Formats: sequence, structure tokens, C-alpha cells
Amino acid sequence: MEADLLLIPIDRASPEPVLRQVYLALRRAILSGAIPAGGRLPPTRALAARLGIARNSVVAAYEQLLAEGFIEGRVGAGSYVAGDLPEPLELPPPAAPAPAPVVPHAGLYGAAPFNTGRCTLDDRTLQVWRGLTARRLQRPDPALLGYADPRGSAALRGAVARYLRAARAVRCEPEQVVVTAGAQQAIDLVLRVLLRPGDAAWMEDPGYPAVRAALGAAGARIVPVPVDGQGMDVGSGIAAAPEARLAYVTPSSQYPLGVVLSMARRLELLAWARRAGAWVLEDDYDSEFRYAGRPLASLQGVDEAGRVIYVGTFSKVLFPGLRLGYAVLPPALLEGVLSTRLLSDWHPAALQEGVVTDFIEEGHFAQHLRRMRQHYRGARDALVAALREHLPGRLEVEVPDQGMKLLARLRPGLLDTAVAAAAARRGIIARPVSPMFLAAPPVQALMLGFSGHEPGALRWAARELALAMA
Repeated sequence: MEADLLLIPIDRASPEPVLRQVYLALRRAILSGAIPAGGRLPPTRALAARLGIARNSVVAAYEQLLAEGFIEGRVGAGSYVAGDLPEPLELPPPAAPAPAPVVPHAGLYGAAPFNTGRCTLDDRTLQVWRGLTARRLQRPDPALLGYADPRGSAALRGAVARYLRAARAVRCEPEQVVVTAGAQQAIDLVLRVLLRPGDAAWMEDPGYPAVRAALGAAGARIVPVPVDGQGMDVGSGIAAAPEARLAYVTPSSQYPLGVVLSMARRLELLAWARRAGAWVLEDDYDSEFRYAGRPLASLQGVDEAGRVIYVGTFSKVLFPGLRLGYAVLPPALLEGVLSTRLLSDWHPAALQEGVVTDFIEEGHFAQHLRRMRQHYRGARDALVAALREHLPGRLEVEVPDQGMKLLARLRPGLLDTAVAAAAARRGIIARPVSPMFLAAPPVQALMLGFSGHEPGALRWAARELALAMA
């Protein structure tokens, strides 16, 4: 196509400025070969008149093309396509990349009743948080402004190690702690370091969909291991894949069923890992909120052979937007995880680390947990009472001693996916459990969150759920 005959459609209703429309059209023509190397562009005044636009817009477009090397000016002769541009190639459109594992995320971010993972920050916590943040900014440490240790700050790692030793009986030193952008990043880093494509990895069945997707992204061969009243059936895992490289487990409160891994199963799992040279990834996602007795000790604390990787998070105990989690790593894995971490986000946000450190060290964290346990226990009890009042005979409610959600099993004949869809139309997020199963016969049940929701909202949602199921 001759440059003088080039047609550039101008869309005056477009939010794109006219000069950019001209620039993009000319650039496309040059790259496609419609205006060949050495071809002359129309004079700016002539092109502006033909397009019915201000000459300044054409001049600005030409100047941009000149600055980027697409055209060159010749004194007294006008503007020409640069002669050193490569010939345009006729290439097929690029093939779509292999699809990444799909992580169900619909509704994850909403505040609708029954949504899980919601947190409450009461006025006292907010006031303290504001004060600590302001204090950090008034006397900023120069370290806040520069690159930092990929493990996280020494102060926060020390605070986390002391807390975990006291509250969860975790065996750890600050040097083993790596502060991450939430538990999911910690899990992803560990999987990328430990697994090679085709490695077998045990996964609880049912289990946490985001970890299932992370295992798939790492190329693992996922081995579903059924869960019963004592937690993961370790014997079934050994029978299916004794050579597995890793086992992912939620021993304190199995996700989503809420059962606790029995001590016999814990010892059996650790013995297998020791014999097989395998690793156990313990996800301790909401153990802080226990409503009957003391929090259960961690699996990692029972491990004598150093085969357990412990992962925890501040997303559940403070708020998800904080994006702080942590992993306690056996020393043999530390260097690999840190090297992998440097390829992504380098290190945690230093300001947030400082505020959380102060929050823990000055005793506010322990007070916050006590208040939240009381608050969430009240929300749990209000939800259980409302479900039993409005849905008798349609739901079998399992009252949890721990955590931020409960399981409601449906009566025979009801599909949890259909109930969840009907609930969503009424503004409620009730998570169906059956899609979380891999190979075991699925249970028809709903996962209903009560943390981060006021009792009144939970009672309303129970009434709406009853109408949805009707």
C-alpha cells in the first residue's frame, strides 16, 4: 500500500487520543509492511487535512515514531520509514500456552454471609494497629526503605519462633523461619523446590483446592489419600504410592471436613516419611482459634527426624490483606527455598513486618487472639442455633471445636452444588464440599464460615438459606 493512499480511521468517540490513534495506525502499517522500508510518509499538513484533524496531532505522532526509530527525517524531503527495519515475517499466530491449573476463586473476596476466611478487627486492635504504624513511620528505620533479607526481618522471625514454640510446640529457631506473602506462597515455594514433574505427592481427599492446583502447577502426580474420622488414612497412601516425595496434610483441622489427625496416624505418617525419605507439608491454617481446651500441638513438634515443613499464616488471625505467612523449614531446604524466593518477590514488605513484630512483642497479639476466640465462639453458636431453627431435618450441623467455619451435611437427595447456586442467588456464599473430592465418594455438604460475620447477619443468612433450599 502506498503511504499516500493509507487510510486511518479516526474514532472521535474513543477515549484514545487522536494523536495516539494516528501513531498506532502508522506503526501497524510499518510493522506489517503496508508501508515498506524506505517508503515516504505523507506530509503532516496533507495527512491532517485528509483525516480532518489538527496538524499538531499528526506532528506529535510522527515525532513519537521518529523517537522510537520507526521513521527517519530527511532535510527538505520529508519523513520516511527507517531503512534498517527487518522485513515483516509471515508467522502463524502463537499457540496458546498450556492452561494453568484452575483455582476456584468465585466469591473468595466477598463479604457475603457464610464466606470463609473472613476476619474481624475490633476497635481495640485497629487503634493499636494505627498507633504502631504511625510510630514506625515517625521514626523510620533505614532498613524499611531498602532491599532486605529474603527470610524476613530477624526481629519478626524471632517473634514468630518464640510464639510457635510456646503456642504450637513447634521445634524451631529463628534461622529456620521464612516470612512469606501468605501461606499459599510458602506452600508454592516448598513445592517448587521439592518436586520435579512426575513426582508422586499425597493429597488429602477431600482437600484444599488451591494446594491441589499448586501441586498440579509443580507437575506432581497427585495421589488422593482418603480421610476418615481419624484424618488422613496413611495406610491407604502407603499402599497407593509408598515412594511419594511429599505428603500435604492439615492435621489440626482437616480441610474441609474439620477432623483431627489422630496421634496414631501422626506417628504412622512420620514413620513413613522417615523410611521413604519423604517430606510432610503441615498446613496449620487456623489452629489459633480453639474453643474447647488448649490448641492442639503441631505435627512438626512430634517429628524427631526433621521431615516436616510447617506452614502458618497471619491472614486468618489478623487479616488477609496483610499478606504475611511463614514457613518453618528443615535446614536442608532453607537455601533452596530462599534462592527460589529471590526469583519472585525478593523479600517481605518491611513496614508490615515491623508493625507485626511490635504487635506480637508488646503483647497485643495474645490479647487480640483472646478477644477473637470469644467473638468467633459467639458467632459459631449463633449460626448453629439459627441453622437448627430454620433448617431442621435438612442439614446435619457439625459443631467445630476449632476454626472459622463449620460443616453442614445435606439430607440425602440434595446436591450441595445446586444448593450453593441457589444460595448465591440470594446473596449467600455457601461453599459446596463435593467438588473438593478427588477419588473418594463425595460428601454432599456445605462449608459455612462464621468468622468475620456478625451474629445478626448469620441469622439472616440462615433464613435465606432455608428459603433457597425450599
